[in-house]
Amino acid sequence: MPARLQRRRTKGWRKPDNTVIVTRPSRFGNPFTLAGAVEWLGAETPEQAREACHMAFQSWVRGSDQWWMGPEAAATRKRLLDGLHELRGKNLACYCPLPEPGQPDHCHAAVLLTLANPT
Repeated sequence: MPARLQRRRTKGWRKPDNTVIVTRPSRFGNPFTLAGAVEWLGAETPEQAREACHMAFQSWVRGSDQWWMGPEAAATRKRLLDGLHELRGKNLACYCPLPEPGQPDHCHAAVLLTLANPT
């Protein structure tokens, strides 16, 4: 079963086999930023900002224009969705911290895992 991994910038960290990096600026990066979540959505903590970005990404990637609209948003979403097959069966790596056991995963990579690997 594919999993979400935390990408690291530490010396010696290597991307594991069967893993795709989904950070910005990859085609799979989350267009919603933590700074934007603080500025426009009123997030007050890093966790609130991650949750807001996750929520906006999940809504947007599934077709909502509530968070980002216009030709650029539609083209970016289409490009991402057209590439989902590349993620099927792969682990996904992002810089977001991994959740504690039993806690929800507020990373866009968790959304991508679900979309790329439907049950």
